[in-house]
Formats: sequence, C-alpha cells, structure tokens
Amino acid sequence: MNFQNQNASPRVLSGRNVTAILGPTNTGKTHLAIERMVAHSSGIIGLPLRLLAREVYSRVVAKVGEQHVALITGEEKIAPPGARFSVCTVEAMPREADVAFVAIDEVQLAADLERGHIFTDRILHLRGREETLLLGAGTMRGILEKLLPGLSVITRPRMSVLTYSGSRKITRLPRRSAIVAFSSDEVYAIGELIRRQRGGVAVVLGALSPRTRNAQVALYQSGDVDYLVATDAIGMGLNLDVDHVAFAQNRKFDGFQYRDLNPAELGQIAGRAGRHLRDGTFGVTGQVDPFADELVHRIEAHEFDPVKVLQWRTASFDFSSVDALKASLDTPPPVDGLTRALPAADAKVLEFLSREGDVRALAEGRERVGLLWEACVLPDYRRIAPAQHAEIVGAVFSDLARMGHVDEDYMAEQVKRAASTEGDIDTLSQRIAQIRTWTFVSHRPGWLADATHWQEKTREIEDSLSDALHERLTKRFVDRRTSVLMKRLRENAMPEAEISPVGEVLVEGHHVGEMLGFRFTADRSAEGEDARAVKAAAQKALAAEFETRADRFASSGNGDLALDSDGLLRWLGQPIATLVAGEEALKPRIVLLADEQLTGPARDKVAARAERFVTYQIESLLKPLVDLRDTESLSGMARGIAFQLAENFGVLNRRTVAEDVRALDQDARASLRRLGVRFGAYHIFVPALIKPAPAGLLSLLWALKNDAKDKPGYGDVVTALAAGRTSIVTDPAFEKAFYGLAGYRNLGRRAVRVDILERLADLIRPALSWKPGTGARPEGGYDGAAFVVTPAMMSILGATADDMEAILKGLGYRGEPKPAEEVAAHLKALDEAAAEEDTTQKAEEATPAEPVTEGADAATQTGAVAAQPDEQAAAEPAAAETPEETPTPVAEIKPDATPEAAAEAPASEAPAEKPAGEEEEPKPVLIWRQARFDGRKRHGAGKGNPRQQARGRQERDGAQKRGKPHRKDGEKPGFKRKGAPHRPREERPARIDPDSPFAKLAALKDQLKK
Repeated sequence: MNFQNQNASPRVLSGRNVTAILGPTNTGKTHLAIERMVAHSSGIIGLPLRLLAREVYSRVVAKVGEQHVALITGEEKIAPPGARFSVCTVEAMPREADVAFVAIDEVQLAADLERGHIFTDRILHLRGREETLLLGAGTMRGILEKLLPGLSVITRPRMSVLTYSGSRKITRLPRRSAIVAFSSDEVYAIGELIRRQRGGVAVVLGALSPRTRNAQVALYQSGDVDYLVATDAIGMGLNLDVDHVAFAQNRKFDGFQYRDLNPAELGQIAGRAGRHLRDGTFGVTGQVDPFADELVHRIEAHEFDPVKVLQWRTASFDFSSVDALKASLDTPPPVDGLTRALPAADAKVLEFLSREGDVRALAEGRERVGLLWEACVLPDYRRIAPAQHAEIVGAVFSDLARMGHVDEDYMAEQVKRAASTEGDIDTLSQRIAQIRTWTFVSHRPGWLADATHWQEKTREIEDSLSDALHERLTKRFVDRRTSVLMKRLRENAMPEAEISPVGEVLVEGHHVGEMLGFRFTADRSAEGEDARAVKAAAQKALAAEFETRADRFASSGNGDLALDSDGLLRWLGQPIATLVAGEEALKPRIVLLADEQLTGPARDKVAARAERFVTYQIESLLKPLVDLRDTESLSGMARGIAFQLAENFGVLNRRTVAEDVRALDQDARASLRRLGVRFGAYHIFVPALIKPAPAGLLSLLWALKNDAKDKPGYGDVVTALAAGRTSIVTDPAFEKAFYGLAGYRNLGRRAVRVDILERLADLIRPALSWKPGTGARPEGGYDGAAFVVTPAMMSILGATADDMEAILKGLGYRGEPKPAEEVAAHLKALDEAAAEEDTTQKAEEATPAEPVTEGADAATQTGAVAAQPDEQAAAEPAAAETPEETPTPVAEIKPDATPEAAAEAPASEAPAEKPAGEEEEPKPVLIWRQARFDGRKRHGAGKGNPRQQARGRQERDGAQKRGKPHRKDGEKPGFKRKGAPHRPREERPARIDPDSPFAKLAALKDQLKK
C-alpha cells in the first residue's frame, strides 16, 4: 500500500493473538514476559531503557545461556550467531520480525510527547507468530481495546500495599528510601545533605550513562548506602529494593515546558516503593506541600485517568526529495485514537539541514534523501540546541554522501575530545553524552570503514568515563567507610579490625580512629550517622582487643613503661594512667585512662600493674627518702631528723636543726650517714636526691599534692639541673618550692645547688682556720678569722662578685668593707711573712733535731684530729660525700672583682685611666666573717620551749655534781657572773664518729707508725 492510499483509506488494525497485561507497578508483568518468551522457540522483548534492557538480558542469559541471547540497543550490540532471543530498547526493535514471541514493556509511554510515536508504531505493527504481549499501566486498557479490536486484556493486582506516609524532613527519612527530584542541582544538594547526616546516597540521573547508572544502582542494591536520589528515571521499570519514595519536587521540564506531574506519573514513581510482597510507602519532603487527600487516594488505589490518544508519526516516508520527506512527516493519523506527534529531534534537524544549500545539493535522489533521514535519526545525547546538533549530523551526512563512510580523521578527532577522564561530575557527564553519539555512529551499518575498531574504541572510552563518573559520584555523595560499617552492623557480623603499631584503627580496611593505650578516639572528621557508625563498629570490633591488651600490659616489663614529668604513665609511648594526689606525697593515687569497655578482671589487672610500676619508681628513685621515712633503726633525735628530712624531700637548712644536730652522738650520726645523709656546713641533705631523675619525681609528687602542676617554674628548674647548672638566676614568678625540690637554695639573685654550697664551705674552711705565723696563707685567708672571695669560689658557683655578696650573706656571713689598697697591702705583708717563715723553717730542718718518741708523735697527731670543733667535724671534706655527678660550673669569672686578684694583677692589666673629672674611687673590698648565731634562741630558748627547759635542767644537775654554779637561762657559754671565781674551761675529749673520715685517717696514721 502506498503512502497516498494509506491516507485515503485508513488501515483496520487487529488485536488477534495480542494480549495486554495491565496493572500498577510491582505486579510481576516483566517477570511474566520473560517466562513466556523463553517458553517459545524464539522471541524479542522491547524495553524503555537501555539500563532495563541490560537487566533483562542478564536474566534471560541466566535461563537459556549466553549463546542464545542477543542485546541490541542504539549504542550496543551483542549478537551471537544463531541467537534465538533478542532483548532490545523499543527504539532498536525492528518494525517487523519473524519470531514466535513479541513483548513490549511500559506501553503507556506511547502517550509521551517525545518518544511516544515510536512506542505507538511498535504496538500497532510488531507481532509475534504465536504470541504478542503488551505490558503497561491499567490506564492503557481503553485506548488499546479501541485501536486493537479482539485484544485480550489481563489485569494483575499489585502484590503489596502502597500507603501515603505524609511529609518528613530529608534527614528523617527511613532507610531504603528513594528521594525524587527533577533537576541535577536539586539532586546534588539532597545528596550532599544526606551524605553529611546519614552516610551517603546513590545517584540516578537520566544524563548518566547506563554503566554509571548500573554502578550507582548496584551501590544501593548491595546495601552500601541506604538512600537513593533520582529523577523520574527510576519510574521506568527499574527494579529496586525501595521501601519508601519521597518527592522532593513535583514539577519537571518535559522538553517543552515546566509542569506539575500528573497523578499517573506520580503513581508510576511512587509505585517503586515496596518489592514483591513487602509493602511500601510514599510521601513528600523538602519544600513540597503534602498531597491532597484525593490525590493520595488515587495513588493508593491506582485510579488514574485513562489514556485517550497515542502519539503517532507515519513510518511510510517519501524519499523522493527533501521537501517530500518533510511533507510526509506531516501526515495526519490514519485512525481515531492517534494524534500527530510534535516534531521530534530528528525532524527538527531535518528542518535545519534542508535550509543548507550544500546538503540539498548532496541530497538528490531517493537513496541520498533516505541517507539524510538516517543521519537525522542520530540521537542528541548532549541535549544541545537543534542547530548545533544539526552541524554534527550535516558533517556525518556529507562524509557518507561523498565518501560512503564517515571520515576516519574526523571520527578520531571527535572521539579524542571525549577521551579525557579528568574533570568534575558535570564535565564527565557531558563527555559521556558526547562519546555516546559516536558509539551510536560506530554501530550504524556501513557508516564506518572499520566499524569494529571504532565500536571497541568508543566502548572503551565510554566505560572509562562511566567508571570515572561513578567514582566522582561515590566520592562526593558516599562515605564509603560509613556505608561499609553500617552494612556490617546490620548483618550483625563481627567487623574485621586491624590496629597498626602507631595505634591507627582500621575496620574493614577503613580508618575509624586511634587506639591509644586503653582509650579509643574516633575519627574527628566523622559526624552524624558517620560518627555513630564509626563508634559502634569500633566498639564491636575492638571488644576482644581490650582483653588482649590488658593481658599484655599486665605482663609487660618495667622497660616498656615510663612515667612522664606531667604525671602520665605510658606504655610503649601510649598513655595508660595519670597520677593524682594521695593522702601522702610519696603515695599518689592512680587514675586509669581507659574506656568503659575495659571492665572487670581486665581493668583490675591493668590497675594493679600500673600501681606496681609507680611504687617501683618511687622506691627506686627515692630510695633514700623512703628509707628515712620507714627506717626502724633510728631512735630519739636521729629519728626526728630523719622524719624532717623525709617531710622536706631530703634537704634541711642546718640552722633550723642546729640544736637537734648538736644533740646527736656519733653513733646516731653514723646511722644517718649509712642512710645516705650528709652533714654539711650549711645543710643536712641527701646527695643522691640531687639528680635529675629523683628531683623530677619529687617535683611531680609535690606538685600533685599542692595542685601546682600549672604553676610557673614547674619542670624548668629540673631542666636546669639536668643541664648541669650549679647555679641559676632565680625567676620571681617561679614557685620557690621548685628550687628546693631540685636541690637548689635561693640566695639573692641566684639559686645554688646545696652540694655546691658545701664545696664552697670546703674552700672557706681553710681560710678561716688559718692563723698568721702557722705557715703559708691559704687562698682566701685574711687574718685567721676572716676571708676574702676568691676566683675559685665564684667559679664553682658560676656567680659574679655581686652575686657572691648575696650568697654569703644568705649563708650567715657578714661583710666588713675595707679599702682595696689596705687589703692588698695586708695580704702582701702576710704572704711575705709566710715566705720568710718558710725560709727559716727550711734552714732549721737542715739542722739535726732532737728525736721525738713514737708515742708522743702519735699522741700529738691524734690530739690534732680530736681538737676539731664539733661544727667542723660535722662538715667532712667534699671528696668524701659529694654527689656522684658534679658538673663543671659555667660562669664568667672576673678576677679583678676579688681582692687577691687585684693584688696580684700586673700593671699592664690595670684599667685605662679615665679623663680628668671622671675618676672613681676604687670600691672597697668586703672582708667576710662568720656572723654570731645562737641556735637556741632561734628555736625559742625560753620558758616555753620544753626541749630547752630539759637541756637547762641537765646543765644545772651536771654543774651541781661538779661543784660548779650553773648558768641561768639566757647566759652565754663562758659568761662569768660577778663574784664567781674564774676557772679555766675543762677540755673534754671530742666524740669521734668511728665512720667519720677523720677517724679513719687517724687510724691509718696509727697503723703506719706501728
């Protein structure tokens, strides 16, 4: 029948052997069609989407084998030789086919303004020899029965109930929800919001390539994400496990105008909620107003307005000329119930190209016009302006008309432009649309000289772009960590946890936080659902790790543990516990730094091990202090001094305990020395504690007890001690106690280590005990009762002359200023006299002397040792009890600041003369003497002091026994009352400590003389 006859006498259509399976979504129509097709010897099924065609292809292959199934779309063709079944998009279906079975899905799309005429053509003309099925919505029943007399109609009810659930916020939508919007900007915004709040979403847009959409749908179907944001593309037969559909928009652009979705379209999309026998819900979200009750009822009951007309366009084209072709496209429908479709994209392109003289010149004859129309069918995947798309179609037609195929160079250039996988989501989407155009070209028969090469090339590029787009979408809209963790938690499976040596916690390969000691810190970047998922997964995965770590910690050696200066107990560098103040300074409490998951026996084991280590640290580093506190070998006054040393962390100012020290006998002193106590001229102290490690621990314990860890100076003084500083400049802002805890004594502007002060005493003692005429003057000696500062004294202290003045005053010396010239002359005279005496003595030694008996010599030597006063006997030589580490002091020595250096300085080193009128008199030199100090008065030697009252009674009783009048309270030793006869003071033998270095020296001399 020719074209004119069709218009004059409309064809009578038949529905014989055609069955319409109609009903709402989730009725199993597509499943039925697949089962019916494979029951025949051959068949073809048409589907509305390439994505859905891919899904059905996989299902048919699973039933009959890959070699029996073909997949044919505009951009893809899989056609095994002898394939019995074909799965196609409706556009790729032939108008006539010699197969036993034919099925067309979603036939209601025949009413679509853009694609409807293609569906209508296949519905009216394509038939199977044995069976034809038309699958679609119930709204198609009337129009199909009208157009196809004799049609058999089977309605299928929905297998689950669809219910309206009202309006909800996007962040409160239930799991397994699909949110529907109709613009890419809105889809992206919703995706970003859900990612932040709920972990992630899959995205399905009409602009995505089938491969990308498949990957996104698989992401949702696998449960990696619980939310899907999509356009109305999900209403086109995509089989998804959706429980709830939420409309974030209810208006869309249909290619011609913005309009509200009609009830049938809303019902088609909402019907995707629920799967098989599982009920579903739908509702609104975002800025969409709640649906009216009437609309809700129609969607729930699937009652929609019937389709009254189908879009139609003739399939009998007149290729005699371009104008004839255009005229044939305007042919009116042949029967009632069909309406002429609006100009489609191919008709618009033809209209543009028909105005081009070059195209008209080439399109001569039926074959060339047909070739032009075939080129115009090239889909506009990029959705660009018709004029721009017409340029590409014109170039393709020109090559086909002139060369018989598309130019290879032109093809290569166009493909190359789309090959890059760099860029954002929109850029990649545009490139995919561009490459899909050339994929379509490569599959057109006869359009390319080497079609197979370009099919493979374009498919490879499209796949790489699709994968890159899927990666970008996933990276932007999916938190892979959260999705994996949530999935594992829903499956109630034990997640696989891994902890790196540095404490990084990986669950299922994703970083979730850090495990430091027994405390888990979640990744700070996690928020919302992500944070909850991370915490829940970590707790589940690390449940056994706490038990394991507790066992390892309990059996760890002391070398694996360390106590920081801030009171943190660390295990292999990780914090385990912290110290807080206890009832006693040397017995702090331990607070574990552990999560609640460390409970029961495991927690007890950790606490016990931590306590043992802290106790070990205190008892080893502070052993002398612990021994003084806990000793049972001392009694009386010695025990009291030991107690005071323990209370004062190992250092006592000798002045404050002068009376107690005098009351000690030599046995008591020896007992204290065996406990590490040293009796110095200025201090009673424990040298072993004046080291960085013990001093640091003492500072920590004192700071805990006195809440002083945040006070200025904490840790700074110990740092100076560790650096070997014998003295440091004091900082007024520092807590003064920190100096004493580190073994320093504040004296003026400097704080000096107490052991160094005792070395200073060793330098001062010879200068004070020397008498003129008894030999060479020792360094610093002056007149037998005074001394002057020497460079050696300043050197060991690291002090200047001004510092020395404050230091010596603090030690109990008083300075007497004398003119520098007078001091220098006096020292010079003493040295000359000593030299003359030395010369005389050498001359006398040359003369034979009378023999002295061995016994007399021994007695003389013993008496010299015994005659040492008690105060000097208490201050042994520095070499005997100096701490093991005595760092070299660092100081700037100024010899001209001392009288001895000034006396010995040559004239060349004298300071340069100043101009007239600016001369300064030389500063006086300080001559230092011991200040008088009455220890008893300092301790309150009066009626109110029980210790002094007892001492007074003992003196009175002793005096009466010796027949001496006792002195009254307040009288100084040697005081002679008026009328009392003067008696020379009886010399009592000195009490020698058998452990004293002096006693050992005397014993050695005795042995040498025997």
